[in-house]
Amino acid sequence: MMTRDTIPLPVADLSAFTRALARQLAETAAPPAHQSLMNMLARASGYRNLQHLRASTSASARLQARIAAAPEDDAAIDHALIARALGLFDATGRLARWPARRAVQVLCLWALWARLAPGGGLTERQISAALNALHGFGDAALLRRDMVMLGLLRRAADCTDYARVERRPPPEARALIRHLARLAPAAAMRPDAGRR
Repeated sequence: MMTRDTIPLPVADLSAFTRALARQLAETAAPPAHQSLMNMLARASGYRNLQHLRASTSASARLQARIAAAPEDDAAIDHALIARALGLFDATGRLARWPARRAVQVLCLWALWARLAPGGGLTERQISAALNALHGFGDAALLRRDMVMLGLLRRAADCTDYARVERRPPPEARALIRHLARLAPAAAMRPDAGRR
């Protein structure tokens, strides 16, 4: 006997979901078959089709399992600090504004560091482009300088070559990075334009 996968269907806005499903149903001449209806439901939820929904659900489960497999010592983590930092990121995981408190600034810089591609060979323009993709307040120079000062980035003396410095983030930074991974893909950002 074959086991059936349970696929959760998250619906952020029931009204929009209903309108999208009604539009799709109106385009069909006859009641849709089971598979077609499942594809319609997935599309109404914002996925391309059922396969896309299934792949997204599977990836989310793998990420949750990885997070659960590496528990932090909760007593040692400042959850209020993490919540303050998390509130500065938008729904897509971009840093929306620069925090006033230094401890929150450092935590946010770690989150940006985690999204940069490891290795070097980036020009100042390329590292700025990567940082601009990760924040929304238009000050890549501030972020670059601060990351170099904290030892998160290394740059050549003439500022022509930038590289991410591989370090283990502190516990609060690891927790923030995990929270943000749920909002945005964990893939590293590295612009291809203007490569040397």
